[in-house]
Amino acid sequence: MTPRRVSVAALSGVGIGATAVAVVSLGLMSLGARALLRRQAAVARRRIGKPLGELAPDADRVWRRAYDGEPVELLMVGDSIAAGLGASRRKDTLGARIAKGLARHTHRPVRLRTAAVVGAESSMLSAQLDALPDEYRPDVAVVVVGGNDITHRVPVATSTAHLERAIVRLRGLGAVVVVGTCPDLGALRPVPQPLRSLGARQSRQLAAAQAAVAETAGARAVSLRRAVGPTFISQPDEMFSLDRFHPSALGYRRTAEALIPSVAAALDASVTRRFSRT
Repeated sequence: MTPRRVSVAALSGVGIGATAVAVVSLGLMSLGARALLRRQAAVARRRIGKPLGELAPDADRVWRRAYDGEPVELLMVGDSIAAGLGASRRKDTLGARIAKGLARHTHRPVRLRTAAVVGAESSMLSAQLDALPDEYRPDVAVVVVGGNDITHRVPVATSTAHLERAIVRLRGLGAVVVVGTCPDLGALRPVPQPLRSLGARQSRQLAAAQAAVAETAGARAVSLRRAVGPTFISQPDEMFSLDRFHPSALGYRRTAEALIPSVAAALDASVTRRFSRT
């Protein structure tokens, strides 16, 4: 018998059909994955809730008044971590912890001003700076932002563009700037898998981009993921507050300890430059 010939057109038809089936299958898988992630996000929101409310303790004051000299002006900019949500006492907020550490370093009092807002994304940094008094001139500004950008799926380029503009504005006011990059969202136990792993990967990507932008814009960057992330993962009961999302008093203490050396070094370098010009 003569071997049956299969036309090129027929083979092409088979190939196109298989490709179409594959594309449809991938599309259905993608839709299914997105639906799963949406369900998991809803689960995470229910688990976390808002047991802490949306107002952080008011820690704005002069810390360590016993020291002599004019107070160092410290500004906190960013989201709920910068604002201190999760601390039950004002002295345990991130701003207060940094203020006290900076006062010990400089032997001067430190006046804390918190512009950070609970729930803020990077796009809201501009409004926080707009709200400052016209005459206000911070000596040092600490920016912590990014977690809400991840949960609201803000593109990395958009997020870092807002951060860069904020850094430039702060430096224009005469401040040295330290950026605590986006924390590792993989430490959030209430978030189910695989959403938690996705958040971890995206937060790492944003943190790396924030560090690069900060350094280009003349700020110092501190990787909170590397500095304190492992402790939040290994000791979640101690490091997280009631909602298991925001830091506890101990979590803020460890975060401040990671930031203070860079804040002090940035301020020292600024003072040295000023004296060298006189």
